[in-house]
Amino acid sequence: MFKALTIAGSDSGGGAGIQADLKTFQELQVFGMSALTAVTAQNTLGVHGVYPMTAEAVSQQIKAIGEDMGTDAIKTGMLFNAEIIEAVSEHLVRYQWKNVVVDPVMIAKGGASLLQQEAISALKKYLLPRALVITPNIPEAEVLTDMSIRTAQDKREAVMRLFDLGVKNIVLKGGHDEDPLESVDLLFDGKEFYTFSSKRISTKNTHGTGCTFSAAITAWLAKGLSVLEAVTKAKEFIQAAIQEEIEIGQGHGPTNHWAYRKRNKVLIDS
Repeated sequence: MFKALTIAGSDSGGGAGIQADLKTFQELQVFGMSALTAVTAQNTLGVHGVYPMTAEAVSQQIKAIGEDMGTDAIKTGMLFNAEIIEAVSEHLVRYQWKNVVVDPVMIAKGGASLLQQEAISALKKYLLPRALVITPNIPEAEVLTDMSIRTAQDKREAVMRLFDLGVKNIVLKGGHDEDPLESVDLLFDGKEFYTFSSKRISTKNTHGTGCTFSAAITAWLAKGLSVLEAVTKAKEFIQAAIQEEIEIGQGHGPTNHWAYRKRNKVLIDS
């Protein structure tokens, strides 16, 4: 039995946050658990309200998992403020959890801020050094590295700067690339660079892609795969989720979490 814990916010629309994470874990046959950091009033049209939990409430949820069930991998998403980030980091140390995937969620697709400004320094100081993998998009990486990212060389410089912050593996997502034909993700493990190119799909149904992608990496790590293998399979998962689009809502609709399983037409093993 493989287990994964998501520490993130709730998306009432079901396309992102813990809802997307738990759906992804289930699709990949990993038992999903959650620690809720905030509740959002959210749909395909945007974020209409953010209601954070206290750091103590988040801490107690993680403690409940750590002292009983344990976990094989952890994903963090929307952490909202510095107090929550510090609480999460303390528990990662306490339980010596190693397979930690950090999705540094900062801004929703509609532009709503999901991370307080003062939390960014806490993220860099406390959480990034605990991460096995971090999965920023280009705007998030620009905030974390204090640099503009436009070219392939910029990407390489950015991931090396993130590595210097203590992250062991960086996946810089290329969804914000200016190339209209393809999206190129870059993985850096401290020694080697790996690129993952995928055809850019013309669709508005991309809500929750970052959450889903990082959750898929987490699930594969929980099942014992290497980082490179986990990222490769997660790319296949999210590409299928975008290509096999579903129409829900009037705005940016969610991805299709069951597309990968449907496409493979077999039960997924490790």
